[in-house]
Amino acid sequence: MNSLSDMTTGNHATRPAVLNKRDTAGSPAYTLGVGRDTRELAGAWTTFQQHSFADPSPDLAPYVERYWMVSWDYEAPYRQLIVPYPNVHLTFRDTGAAVHGVASRHQMRVLDGQSAVFGVAFRPGCFRPFLGAAVATITDRSLPATEVFDPALPDPPTVETVERFLRDCAPVPDPRAAEAADIVAMIAARRELTRVDGLARRCGMTVRQLQRLFAEYVGIGPKWVIRRYRLHEVTERLAAGATIDWAELAVDLGYADQAHFVRDFKRMFGESPTWYAGRYGA
Repeated sequence: MNSLSDMTTGNHATRPAVLNKRDTAGSPAYTLGVGRDTRELAGAWTTFQQHSFADPSPDLAPYVERYWMVSWDYEAPYRQLIVPYPNVHLTFRDTGAAVHGVASRHQMRVLDGQSAVFGVAFRPGCFRPFLGAAVATITDRSLPATEVFDPALPDPPTVETVERFLRDCAPVPDPRAAEAADIVAMIAARRELTRVDGLARRCGMTVRQLQRLFAEYVGIGPKWVIRRYRLHEVTERLAAGATIDWAELAVDLGYADQAHFVRDFKRMFGESPTWYAGRYGA
């Protein structure tokens, strides 16, 4: 994980007008209109955001992938790019608690002033037992946490209080949820998996059976999940400071050509690979 863009869902927002303000660190805040907000370049977000993570206790690990905490301090509004993963999130902030279904594409959240979020990232496929319905029913949606969980939500939200809360509402184990989670983990781990039909054969299913499993438990189709994890390899290389030959990388990730790769990347991330690379200093 490299920024808030890797963790949460948010709402679309328009790009604000050019502002000639100075941020809390004393550096120019915006250069929009002639270039980019300098706070999104070369990891500059670390000046304004603080991130921490925690692993779940063993008894909750079948459901929870991680806990995450983010705080920020911006004197001038900042548009945070949020790129999707196939996780459902439960978030707590001063405005209340919410459940965020899997987002099918990038989103933007405007961060302004001082605030913080505590989040629970559920393992892909493992929120279905809590929801009691197909996870696809909340894809691209956010809803109040009280529509899914008991109204007595933890306050304040900490790892300890949230884990106690999750134990109190722990569902009956669902073997199909574990199966879906294992398939998503296999997609993430195996770079050679680039096609749904090949994945279905490996899992001993028909393509239609695999699609139904993902709709019910993951909330989004296997083709999307495969594409997301192959594109994740791009961000990993950027974070490692690698020099990237985009045409070569497109072939390496299973794309027929660079143009197809760029189209997929822009649909998922909202900007071209070379523009996105600027966030890492590349």
